[in-house]
Amino acid sequence: MLERQEKAALAVLVCVVGIVLAAHLLFAAFGQSLVADPYSEEVPDGALVLLEGSIEGIRETSTGGHLILTINGTPVFLPQNVATGLELHENENITLYGVVQTYRGTREVVVSSAGDIRVVK
Repeated sequence: MLERQEKAALAVLVCVVGIVLAAHLLFAAFGQSLVADPYSEEVPDGALVLLEGSIEGIRETSTGGHLILTINGTPVFLPQNVATGLELHENENITLYGVVQTYRGTREVVVSSAGDIRVVK
């Protein structure tokens, strides 16, 4: 049987775990929109950004099955694991979250999850 102090400690521990779990779920649902900056040329490499616009071009890389989208003149890299199963078309309006990086002298946005891309109807 637990002592009174042990019961109190267990209750506090359960409350803390509940709060952390709730915070995690809220951040997973709304966190990116709270911390992402709108994409611009001034945003530094490594920053999480929000990019909205129309798909101007879609091309597959020569190796690896990756996709490169062009949105508002900005290259967007979709690794193969993100691109698999997505049905994207030119002239579709999309909203996406990604991290800015410079690859071979060109700035691009790298998307890490298919859930970070939303087609706007």
